[in-house]
Amino acid sequence: MLGKVLETSVDGESTGGLITEVEAYVGPHDPAAHGYGGRRSKRNEAMFGPAGTAYVYFIYGMHWCFNAVTGRRGYPSAVLVRSLEPMAGLEVMKKRRGTENERLLCAGPARLCEALGIDGTLNGCSLTDGPVKILKGPGQQVTDIAAGPRIGISRAADWPLRFCDRGSDWLSKPAP
Repeated sequence: MLGKVLETSVDGESTGGLITEVEAYVGPHDPAAHGYGGRRSKRNEAMFGPAGTAYVYFIYGMHWCFNAVTGRRGYPSAVLVRSLEPMAGLEVMKKRRGTENERLLCAGPARLCEALGIDGTLNGCSLTDGPVKILKGPGQQVTDIAAGPRIGISRAADWPLRFCDRGSDWLSKPAP
């Protein structure tokens, strides 16, 4: 997903950017994944959907997080998009985030969702023909990829499943 474009069309406004950082949650054996042990609930049901589905959930009672479901139907795996380089709809993003600082628009999963207008109403939508899309990137494929531990979790935190474009200035945290 690194180097692909995440694009939204929400409330008649288009925004988007280049994906620079992600974290993988790799199925029912991953203690940090919401589907660990095969647990299903109303909150995580979209994670059990087909690949190419949005899994959007609320954390800490205040933030939305966006994931792309990556596994087959019934297998709970997804990739959390942690940051992107803003490319389209910057003025809309600035208004939604309440900042002029472009570095703070999409550096972190909650900021990214706020800037792109992603919330729970988009949970379960198709990422190919819905209001949130993941598209081919505008340039060359990312080749300098850093891998390291995931951020902000307590279980399986040391698993090297955070991936980022090592050369990007648009990360939520420095490259591992």
